[in-house]
Amino acid sequence: MGRWGAVATQLVIGGCAFLKSLRIGGCRLLGVDWAAARTPKRARGRPLGPPSRRGLLAEGEVLGGGGQATVGKMAYQSLRLEYLQIPPVSRAYTTACVLTTAAVQLELITPFQLYFNPELIFKHFQIWRLITNFLFFGPVGFNFLFNMIFLYRYCRMLEEGSFRGRTADFVFMFLFGGFLMTLFGLFVSLVFLGQAFTIMLVYVWSRRNPYVRMNFFGLLNFQAPFLPWVLMGFSLLLGNSIIVDLLGIAVGHIYFFLEDVFPNQPGGIRILKTPSILKAIFDTPDEDPNYNPLPEERPGGFAWGEGQRLGG
Repeated sequence: MGRWGAVATQLVIGGCAFLKSLRIGGCRLLGVDWAAARTPKRARGRPLGPPSRRGLLAEGEVLGGGGQATVGKMAYQSLRLEYLQIPPVSRAYTTACVLTTAAVQLELITPFQLYFNPELIFKHFQIWRLITNFLFFGPVGFNFLFNMIFLYRYCRMLEEGSFRGRTADFVFMFLFGGFLMTLFGLFVSLVFLGQAFTIMLVYVWSRRNPYVRMNFFGLLNFQAPFLPWVLMGFSLLLGNSIIVDLLGIAVGHIYFFLEDVFPNQPGGIRILKTPSILKAIFDTPDEDPNYNPLPEERPGGFAWGEGQRLGG
């Protein structure tokens, strides 16, 4: 039973082995009727039958079933906790992509109801296509899994990194990037823009983390700013069109330049400003700037300040 994570202790009586205790997952299961186990084969003239239902078998069946339910409940709670720990924007977007793909896979909807079509949007007022074309990444397969991994990873790292505590700014980047891609989509024959959006997220993250060393499938070692170009080369090797990757890189560069480069130039200003309505919806109220914590509330009793970013 050890191979199932159980530890059993045996008691040998007259050449017969009896379970003394049974331990599964740190829980000890008791219930052996030792009086019955020590009783001779005949008691009061009657043959000794099988152990009563009060014995180990009955207890094991009840407790075993409960143990499986407990393990399943713990696994569900752990998965739920891990899911809720994902930042809200990354969680919402990744979940929407997975659910959309699942709905198509189950034939509840078809890709023809989702793709980007300017005529249907502006003439037939199918406005949902402005959003759904960013949510479908094709049928479940290698390409879908590859895109989901990169989308989840870099979207979450951006939200937990440079956009930490700035959810409204992160949402505004989504809206700005989606608007530019939709605008460019009017002039290129792209019906789904989700992959381009993922490349945009990768590009912004890579430019904001220029000193991170990357390894691609154990074959290439490079620094983070080269990651979007490596992905484009990989897509080219697979025979895919690189228009999607180029669109994502272009939009990502425009956002990075307007947000991180131009405002720091002599005479430069910050053009991209998050609307107040987004800040009111997504950002939590700032802490009181005049609040001075007591010494015992500071780590080590020192007045800790904000550090500088390495390499900045």
